[in-house]
Amino acid sequence: MRYTAIILVVSLVLTSCSKKTSFHKNEGLIFGTLYHFTYESENDLSDELKKVMNEYDLSLSTYKENSVISKINSNRSMETDEYFRTVFNKAKQITKVTDGAFDMTVAPLVNAWGFGFSKKDSITSELIDSLMMDVGMDMIEMEDGKIIKERPGIMLDASAIAKGYAVDVVADFLEFKGIENYMVEIGGEMRVKGTNPKGMSWKVGIDKPIDDPKVLERELQEIISISNIALATSGNYRNFYVKDGKKYAHTISPFTGYPVDHQLLGVSVLAPDCMTADAYATAFMVLGAEKGMAIVENDPELEGYFISAGTDMKYEIVYSKGFEKVIEVRE
Repeated sequence: MRYTAIILVVSLVLTSCSKKTSFHKNEGLIFGTLYHFTYESENDLSDELKKVMNEYDLSLSTYKENSVISKINSNRSMETDEYFRTVFNKAKQITKVTDGAFDMTVAPLVNAWGFGFSKKDSITSELIDSLMMDVGMDMIEMEDGKIIKERPGIMLDASAIAKGYAVDVVADFLEFKGIENYMVEIGGEMRVKGTNPKGMSWKVGIDKPIDDPKVLERELQEIISISNIALATSGNYRNFYVKDGKKYAHTISPFTGYPVDHQLLGVSVLAPDCMTADAYATAFMVLGAEKGMAIVENDPELEGYFISAGTDMKYEIVYSKGFEKVIEVRE
């Protein structure tokens, strides 16, 4: 009887230690966009994840008056937090690699062209010349956790990197919880690990760069199969406006002060973390496919997929060797 009791106790302990996990799906609205999380866990972590995202928003949202970045932009405070410092340091790094194509100080230009957090101005060459005086990552530094500006008019726009870092923040939280299988997607940027509910790599679609507002359904250019990696996509086929018959894209060149005007329609970047993928995707939209691909081929941690406008209404597609390996063959 004694041995039977011991076996029974051990059995109960083992049973209690092996709680059943299942895949949970959370979705909602954050940072002005939709998010979708799928993860294998013992518990639904929706409330905890919302708390993490809301705390993050208080650092890098230019739409919140008392966020860290808003205080810096209005010169009310130059103090930073860990979220801001991480983004700022990564931005500095990618600005250097891209010879200035990635530049957080384009905020005044983004606002002037109507794609930012304040009202659009009436564009003149004189206005652009004036705003360009405050553009340049070399005019802003961080010392002892505080931002130092050369000019008070310098403002930062984190929209091209903060969403990607938000994906990383959520993914890192899930990993802190011991979760091995997940897909974190915020506004199209994502990071995946392990396998999906079917026990396979995560399958993700890359959209065709269709800018016709009459086309409501997504059309996929490719389907890729990925795991343990981050993906970010940037393009000028959704966020734009037409004035006097001319299309104005949301990607603003820090070199000219004007929206980019070249053949590259969209780019998708694979990287170990989503912050890096997000920033490079934007930089490549400024640089164009040829220069963007050159950077990809020089960095073993990056892969890229570039869609450019071709002739006869066709696309010109180029991608790196590593990206080719994740493309699903479709019949």
